[in-house]
Amino acid sequence: MSAHEILRLYDYWRSSACYRVRIALNLKGLPYESRPIHLLKDGGEQHSAAYREVNPQEAVPALVDGARAIRQSLAIIEYLDEAYDGEMKLLPANARGRARARGLAMLVACDIHPLNNLRVMQFLEREWGTPQAQRERWTRHWMEEGFRAFEALLANHPSTGAYCEGDAPTLADICLIPQVYSANRSGVDMAPFPIIRRINEQCLALPAFDAARPERQPDAP
Repeated sequence: MSAHEILRLYDYWRSSACYRVRIALNLKGLPYESRPIHLLKDGGEQHSAAYREVNPQEAVPALVDGARAIRQSLAIIEYLDEAYDGEMKLLPANARGRARARGLAMLVACDIHPLNNLRVMQFLEREWGTPQAQRERWTRHWMEEGFRAFEALLANHPSTGAYCEGDAPTLADICLIPQVYSANRSGVDMAPFPIIRRINEQCLALPAFDAARPERQPDAP
């Protein structure tokens, strides 16, 4: 399928999940319209009745393609890869490569990110009065645990190349780079993760990744 109209992305500049989708759209060379949803303003615009019509989960991102709405960043990225030819494929051509890229992506999207996203931090503060210093330590702990595993999976693996899986960016890199951004914001010591740091630098040198950076988004302060 080729693009027949502008895709609409419900986005928030600092959301890791949205950051993933922006990278994917840029790598595919697909134009899109950003519809910012501020996750903090007025208690969170994602909780509005209007946005619940788009995504009943009250979370970003959501991608609207014509009459079709797709939620969850990994599902959106795979949809874009399957529905649009674009400039490149986001998953490897062979089953083994696709499985490895998906596994690395899920390590981030399913194991690291959910433990330190905004709603978890808000719950810890609201329900249990967890002090900020403890919430920040919680965040760093789970990021460090996840990165230790991720680094080990990259180290000395025959498929690790310039990127996580081979010599072209894939779904794995699309998920990794926003998590590194979050880790840097949270004060995680990245020194123990040299391969992750190398791949992060390699990716951010690409225009598709550079343009997706949070600070480059129209709703960034």
